[in-house]
Amino acid sequence: VQLQASGGGLVQAGGSLRLSCTISGVIFSVNAMAWYRQAPGKQRELVASITTGGSTNYLASVKGRFTISRDNAKRAVYLQMNGLNADDTAVYYCNGQWTHWPWGQGTLVTVSS
Repeated sequence: VQLQASGGGLVQAGGSLRLSCTISGVIFSVNAMAWYRQAPGKQRELVASITTGGSTNYLASVKGRFTISRDNAKRAVYLQMNGLNADDTAVYYCNGQWTHWPWGQGTLVTVSS
């Protein structure tokens, strides 16, 4: 199983980024997927999740700013992030919501204030 996240970078507060993640080696369409993040010195936390049917849930602090989506044909999951602030600075990872495969390298998001 390989999880490849991309799209991170340096952005000013208030800016936007769109993260992408492609997955290989699993039957993508039958798995609920999620984005996680880990800030320096903090534990990894679940940011957003999406079921096979497209239902979504969000961490309270990102609700209304982040949008998770998936494309089963492309075996991909996305995270549109708007209104970024310094607290969003972290390495972002994708993985299953209930089944965790080996974590990829993630993609670093740095928000400058």
